[in-house]
Amino acid sequence: MSRSDLSFLGELSDDDRLLVKRTIDRIDSVRSQYCAKFSFFLDERQRTICEKVLAAYGCEDYGFFGGYDGAERTVLGIFPPFSDDRSYPTGAVTFTFRKADTLSHRDILGCIMSRRVARETVGDILVSSGKALVFAYNTIITEISSVEKIGRVGVKAFSGADDEVIANSRTKFREIKGTVASLRIDCVMSMALGLSREKTSALIKSKGVEVNHITLYSADRTLSVGDVFSARGYGKFLLAETGGTSRKERIHITVKKYI
Repeated sequence: MSRSDLSFLGELSDDDRLLVKRTIDRIDSVRSQYCAKFSFFLDERQRTICEKVLAAYGCEDYGFFGGYDGAERTVLGIFPPFSDDRSYPTGAVTFTFRKADTLSHRDILGCIMSRRVARETVGDILVSSGKALVFAYNTIITEISSVEKIGRVGVKAFSGADDEVIANSRTKFREIKGTVASLRIDCVMSMALGLSREKTSALIKSKGVEVNHITLYSADRTLSVGDVFSARGYGKFLLAETGGTSRKERIHITVKKYI
């Protein structure tokens, strides 16, 4: 495949094109040097782009890791065939602080960024009562571990991930059940948002909808179980189940809304 032929990826920004180029370079390096290559932390949209490039180039020995199952920001690792070493160049720092104090994701990220750390070297930040957990590249773990104060809150840093913080941050959902005429995105969104199909179609055409982190402006995309979709101002949803039809030949579905 020609490097210049990226039509299968759709419309790309300059940053997207750079990501694609770096991913292809990593694939080539692994194949020629027989050593693992890693990206920096990727958001979910960037991960989707990388997955398409990996499939197009026939690359199967890869993985995404963010420090725990379900991480939103992950590192792409591309490995030589039959390699047993699947370790990633990432680590974690746990902060503890008084439960009476409050810290947000923004507070912690702002503190880290103020130390001139590149955003792409920082993964997920999880916040719980009296504890916070930061996943990051190994190259900046020492720098993050030296933090003693975030805003006005005193903190203590410990190397490693606290399982309690991970457990408390598991994604929560609210289930929405109903029936739809088809699995087109406008039908499923109409049911999930509680809007008419006409209003939903107009929303998609004017503001777009993200399906698996790719923005679409067409209402005729068909969804499958496991697809994630979101509309600005309405939230994020997962098509969890489909099964059976009603007397009027409508499809029973279950949608989960992230809360």
